[in-house]
Amino acid sequence: MNKTKRFLIVLIVLAVAFAFLVPSIRWYYLTPKEDQALALGSREQIRDYAWRVARSDMADLEKLATANDESPLPARFDPMVKRARKIYKDLGLKTPQVWSAKAYLAAFDNRADALADLEDYYRTHVLSLKSLHGSAVQLGLDLSGGMSVIIRADLAALEAKTGRTLSAAERNDAVVRAVEVLNNRIDKFGLTEPVIRRQGDDRIYVEIPGAADPERINGIIMGRGRLAFHIVDEEATSKLTTYLEANPLAIDDKLNLTDPSLIPAGTVVRKFYTKDAYGLDEWTGRYMVINAEPGLDGNHIESATVSSDPITGQPEVVFNLDKEGGDIFYKLTSANVNKTMAVVLDDRVRTGARISGPIQANVKITGFAADEANNLALILRSAALPVELVVESQQAIGASLGADAINQGKNAVIIGLLAVFAFMLVYYKGAGVNAAIAQILNLYLMFSILSAFNLTLTLPSIAGFVLTIGMAVDANVIIFERMKEELREGKGRKASIQAGFAKAFWAVMDSNITTILAALFLAQLGTGAIQGFAVSLAIGNMSSLFTALFVSRLIFDFNTDVFKRQTLSISWRVK
Repeated sequence: MNKTKRFLIVLIVLAVAFAFLVPSIRWYYLTPKEDQALALGSREQIRDYAWRVARSDMADLEKLATANDESPLPARFDPMVKRARKIYKDLGLKTPQVWSAKAYLAAFDNRADALADLEDYYRTHVLSLKSLHGSAVQLGLDLSGGMSVIIRADLAALEAKTGRTLSAAERNDAVVRAVEVLNNRIDKFGLTEPVIRRQGDDRIYVEIPGAADPERINGIIMGRGRLAFHIVDEEATSKLTTYLEANPLAIDDKLNLTDPSLIPAGTVVRKFYTKDAYGLDEWTGRYMVINAEPGLDGNHIESATVSSDPITGQPEVVFNLDKEGGDIFYKLTSANVNKTMAVVLDDRVRTGARISGPIQANVKITGFAADEANNLALILRSAALPVELVVESQQAIGASLGADAINQGKNAVIIGLLAVFAFMLVYYKGAGVNAAIAQILNLYLMFSILSAFNLTLTLPSIAGFVLTIGMAVDANVIIFERMKEELREGKGRKASIQAGFAKAFWAVMDSNITTILAALFLAQLGTGAIQGFAVSLAIGNMSSLFTALFVSRLIFDFNTDVFKRQTLSISWRVK
């Protein structure tokens, strides 16, 4: 391969690596700390922030407009002005020369539209930062601070409860459903965006960055979601809705009525919820009167899937009940034909379905869009935990300790890099510069690979990088020593470089491949710190092969053919 092609390959690799690093650079160096704090919050916290700030901005805008202030809006409104300018353009209106508060508000039909646009901007902005954080190199808890919990799904207890041995598919489904429940539950309680992933056959690993209350976390993890089916009292619901329209203060936040006689005995009032733009539960403004006693408990659900009606093609949710649940459901539906049945999760009505006839074990619910059907299926599968969870270990790390670990890691990498540079430059003279460039590119590629695969950077990972810095230079040492042997035999610069790389190639490959294989076995069999160390070691060795054998050779050839160097500066004793 000629030098031009090799040079283009190197440029392409560096460009792709930079593209992978861009999210990390933007997040860690270009995103203000206050914006990072917002993006790391839960979606519920983001929703509250967007709601609050949008109304604060609207108050400021209305105050300026009422005062007939024609001065330009402050710089913080520039993104909103950009949106308003687009509205003017779409409507074919002349764009104002000065964007005052009046000019901005005139872009909207009413106050509600302006307020919705402000909230949409803040929501979109913070959620885009959250997405950016997800694409950047992640910091482990030992660097960022927070709390980690390892949870075991007690499958043995589940088998004892069901009275039979679970199949591999059933065991897997039980753990998958537990992961889904934890994900929904931790975010619902307004905690910082968690990392929840499965480990092995029956364990779940939870990371919660930032300050966290261990007792509260345990309460959330060990709590159980409550899913049940209730019959809706439609007449009472209609009467209550009409009454509350005229008397909105007749019900408090805890759903207690000032006049309990408004609803029949044996019924309760619950709110009806849907998913909002944040993916969180949002009250629709509607109340439902349902029977206090559930007609069927959600623990009887064995499976829930989404399919399409073979005739209409419309999405339908299909769920299967166990034998006891099927019998209960048959009696329930037989006695309540043409009535509405509500699906209630944690005292929130999620959906309702009309009972068209008696149903036993196999239940179909229709009348949903595709997204709504998928959400309902998820609720039915995961709301009531099918398996007990046991906390096996719990560890909390303070943010200050994480900051200290980052500084120590940085210092270790810098000191290791400088020590290698000093040795190579002193011992190998001009060729040491080549090795130094290869080391810098090696470190650059390692971090880009971390970012590309969205891997987590931990303290053991940094240790792996530091070790790689020392090991990566081995390839350069082997190549340089072979080149010195060629020079001692009287060969010129070009022949020595060519022979040095050719004769050292398999020695370099063998040493690195064996290290990579060992690292892969460690990554596969190890957990936690061992796995992080092994992954970074494997990444470092693979990238060092490219820089030592490909980039380093290109630099030597470039100096030979472009700068017409005749001698090789590689040793104090060999000329």
